[in-house]
Amino acid sequence: MKKILIVDDMPVSLMMTENMLSDRYKTFCASSGLEAMEIYRKELPDMVLSDLRMPGMTGYELQLALQEEYHETIPFMFMTADHNEETESKGFDNGAMDFIRKPFRPDVLHRRIANILQTVEQIKGLKKNASTDALTGLLNKASAEDELEKICKTSIGALMMIDLDSFKLVNDIHGHSMGDKILVSFADILRSVVRPSDLLGRMGGDEFIAFCHGVHDEPAVAHKAAYINERIVESAKKLMGDDMNIPLGASIGCVFVPMGGNVFAELYKKADKSLYNVKQNGKHGYGIFNDNTNEENSEEVATIAQIEMILGERNPEDGAFVMPFESFRTVYRFLKRTRGVYSKTTCLLTFSIKRHREGGMELPEAGEQFLQTMRTTLRRDDALTQNGNNQFLVLLTNTDAYHDVNRVVARINENWDKQPACNYFTFGYEWTVLDC
Repeated sequence: MKKILIVDDMPVSLMMTENMLSDRYKTFCASSGLEAMEIYRKELPDMVLSDLRMPGMTGYELQLALQEEYHETIPFMFMTADHNEETESKGFDNGAMDFIRKPFRPDVLHRRIANILQTVEQIKGLKKNASTDALTGLLNKASAEDELEKICKTSIGALMMIDLDSFKLVNDIHGHSMGDKILVSFADILRSVVRPSDLLGRMGGDEFIAFCHGVHDEPAVAHKAAYINERIVESAKKLMGDDMNIPLGASIGCVFVPMGGNVFAELYKKADKSLYNVKQNGKHGYGIFNDNTNEENSEEVATIAQIEMILGERNPEDGAFVMPFESFRTVYRFLKRTRGVYSKTTCLLTFSIKRHREGGMELPEAGEQFLQTMRTTLRRDDALTQNGNNQFLVLLTNTDAYHDVNRVVARINENWDKQPACNYFTFGYEWTVLDC
C-alpha cells in the first residue's frame, strides 16, 4: 500500500482529507512543517499532500527543505484555498506535481493522486533502466561511480574491486550464453555477502565494485573473499556439471575509507593497486591497500609454501588438464624446448569435428560434448585446449608415439560414440612428434 503524508495546520481539514484517503492508502498526518519532516524521515512516504499556508513553515518551505535534505525531487501536491494564479505558478516552479483547490471532491482528489503516483512509478522505471546493468540488475558503471563519489565523502567502510578470475575461459569453452549465466550467478553471490544498505555495481565484463558500510578490518574482508570463492565454484558446477575444472574464483582489492582517503578517484586507484597484487600472486584471494602496496622497495617475499599454493592447481580432478589457448601455447613451447632431455616422446594432436548429418544440435553444443569427451578420456598428464568451435589441441606427454596415439584415438572414438552429438558430427585428427 502506498504511503501519503498529509500536512495541514487546520485539524478539521486534516481529518477530512485523511478520511478521504485512508481506505486506499496508508496515511500519516502532520499539523506543521517541522512535524512533517520528522514523519517523513521515519516513514519515507511515496508523496506529500500539503497545505500551502501554514504558520512557522509554509508548504513551499517544507518542500524545499525536504528536497535539500534528500537531494532529490520529492512528489508534492499542494492544497490551497487561494485562487491566485501566481501562487500556483510559484508552486510549479519549486517542483510541485499538482495543485488542488479547497474544498475538493473525494473523486477528484483520488484521480489526481493516482496520476501523480503513476507518473512517479514511470519515472522510477526510467531511472532504474538508465542506472542498472541489464544482465545482472546491479548498478552500471556510471551510476555506481556517481553514488560512490557521494558515499566515499561521508562514510566509513570498505571499497572493494572484485574480479571474476578465469571468466574468459568460460566463454571460450562453453560459449557466451553460459558466460552470461555465470555472471548472473556471480552477481547473486555478491548480493548475498553485502547488506541492502551497501552499494554493489558492475563496472563491465567480469569486473564488479562494492562499498560495504562499517567494514573496517581485514577479517571481515577475508571472510567475504573465502565465501565468494567457495560459492562461485559450487554455482559453476551446478551450471556446467560436476566435472567442470575451470579455475573460477574471485580476486578482491580493498581500501578502507576514510583511512585511505575520501576522494573516490584516489580510492579507486588504491583498490585497483591491491587488486593487481592479488592477480599477480595467484588470484582467488584479497589484498588490503597500505602505503607499501606494490612499492618497488618492498622486501617482503613469499615463502616456498606460499609459492606452492599460488602455483598449485585448484580443485584438481581426473582427466586432461584443460587450459586456455595461450597457456597451451606456453606449455607447448616449453616441452618443445626440453624435448631432447627426456627419453619419452611428446606428441601434438589436432582434432576437428564436422557435421555429417543435418539437424540435431548446433556446432557450439557439439563442441562442448567433444571437449568433455576428450577431457575424461585423456590422462592427467596430458594437456588439452579448444581453438574455435570445432578444433581441439592435445599434448600427449610421456608416450611411445605411434602406438599410444592410435590407442588414444580409439578410446576417444569409443567414448564419442556414446554422446548424442555423434549422430550429427564426426571427427578427424592429425598428429606429429615434437622435435627439438
